[in-house]
Amino acid sequence: MTPFGTRMRALRAERGVTLKQMAEGLNISSAYLSALEHGRRGQPSTQLVRQICAYFGLFWDDAEALERVAELSHPRIVVDTAGLSPGATELANQLAASIRRLDEATIEHLLAVLRERA
Repeated sequence: MTPFGTRMRALRAERGVTLKQMAEGLNISSAYLSALEHGRRGQPSTQLVRQICAYFGLFWDDAEALERVAELSHPRIVVDTAGLSPGATELANQLAASIRRLDEATIEHLLAVLRERA
């Protein structure tokens, strides 16, 4: 599941909305919405994120937060290290090779380091 899918599921749960109800409200298939929620589809379009914000009545900070997690929710990311240092290329390759074996504590630690530097 992606950060966007997790947030969307939480919004549905908070408001007591089923996946089918939400899909109907957005005029999209429930299969597509489920795949998006579970990270089996690519990053949602800006238009769809805005529709979801309108559907849930999200404004200002809440809408911006959903847009941010959507930007960070592409399930098949490509990291281009051309022109970067050998260390950057090694980091990208090591992460790609080991990400499935990392526990949640390690993932959270690495994310904290990257967020601190951003």
